[in-house]
Amino acid sequence: MTNNSICNWPKDDRPREKLLQKGEKHLSNSELLAILLRTGTKGHSAVDLSRQILDHFGSFRAMAHTDKREWSQFKGLGDG
Repeated sequence: MTNNSICNWPKDDRPREKLLQKGEKHLSNSELLAILLRTGTKGHSAVDLSRQILDHFGSFRAMAHTDKREWSQFKGLGDG
């Protein structure tokens, strides 16, 4: 398994650095959500996790109208 940690990415590709250098309009929804999540899980970056979440819910608006139990299916986001 490769280490997909964002800290191993080139600095210009990292969401937080891209936000600071270029502004929010230059980030994808996955990158914006990854900044809020801060970390991913073993073998998956925060951007990977963000993509899974957005693929599941479809939009930020849909995320706001869900039951917290729906989030537990994502490793690293449950109660435990």
